[in-house]
Amino acid sequence: MTLPPLAASSRTLPATTYDAILLAGFGGPEGQDDVIPYLRNVTRGRGIPDERLEEVAHHYRHFGGISPINDQNRDLKAALEAEIAKRGLGLPVYWGNRFWAPYFADALKELHADGHRKVLVLVTTSFSSYSGCRAYREDLATALAETGLEGELELDKVRQYFDHPGFVNPNIDAVRGGLASLKEQGLLEGAHVMFATHSIPTAAADVSGPREALPSGEPVATGGENEWYAGGGWYVEQQRAVAALIMDKVADEFPDVPWSLVFQSRSGSPEIPWLEPDINDAIEKLDDAVKGLVISPIGFVSDHMEVAWDLDNEAVETCEERGIVPVRVPTVGVDPQYVAGLIDLVEERHVATPGDTPREREALTDLGPWQDVCPTDCCLGRAAKATIANA
Repeated sequence: MTLPPLAASSRTLPATTYDAILLAGFGGPEGQDDVIPYLRNVTRGRGIPDERLEEVAHHYRHFGGISPINDQNRDLKAALEAEIAKRGLGLPVYWGNRFWAPYFADALKELHADGHRKVLVLVTTSFSSYSGCRAYREDLATALAETGLEGELELDKVRQYFDHPGFVNPNIDAVRGGLASLKEQGLLEGAHVMFATHSIPTAAADVSGPREALPSGEPVATGGENEWYAGGGWYVEQQRAVAALIMDKVADEFPDVPWSLVFQSRSGSPEIPWLEPDINDAIEKLDDAVKGLVISPIGFVSDHMEVAWDLDNEAVETCEERGIVPVRVPTVGVDPQYVAGLIDLVEERHVATPGDTPREREALTDLGPWQDVCPTDCCLGRAAKATIANA
């Protein structure tokens, strides 16, 4: 499929000198007493009663009320600090979340109190959507207003990095490792790869990314009986592109392995269309010849609750019911390539001295490098918003 041209790569900001980094996360509960207050934060404004929230809470209850995501971000913060020290950049790293402590407002107050004024923001999402990009920008703007720090702190966000080598290469390694595992078990001939990402409402997918050019919307089938969402929106197109790239890179060792892009973790009213197929439905519809399944959580950067529950429990159970051997490969987490890639993104934007040459922008698909500046119509979402609890 030929895609129309994008102006994303031309919407860049000149490199400048920053004095701190903010690691922006989603947040998650850290004990049983936190679960319902956390879910109230995530669903605020949607009028969902606690009784309904408790239906979701059992995922967290199963793990002692603790989401892995906060510890994962603590580990990522430490890894980023080590990489920054290795490169001699001298940038301190702060951490704030949208929906649980440490909140954005607390992180901004700490940054300001420590004397920082120009901050570069690293967000723990790689693909373009309202919930994955614009909502972070809006919530940071709200936190600036609520803390009275507008005009006192300048916040700039790095670009979406779905096709940056630091994100893509660890995922290539993971899929290659998953297929190697199936080969060792004698299951390569009946192998399939599923790339799992968070479902969002189709209305939100249609308005993801900039509006000046859209994916063609033509149905695409690759490597077998794959059926993808064929509407507009760069959220899905970015993931298609990265999944196809990964499979191309592993084809030297594992040629002709069929694969598909599937979705998980939908929430909200059943009357509202969301991206499909759900991973469990897709597993149930696999051909009987499929004996081994590599599950790659391509849409996530850490093994947080929705990976641990929706994939390691529900999807694995569905595989077992079908007699399929599942291999769920890891997310990028704190893989050294990913950590180094995030600091490469910092060095695209940060120079020690104004006028210095920044790092060259890298992208492994024809879609990137993605934009620094989002147009006003990019990833529209308040009207079609569905808050995604990726924690």
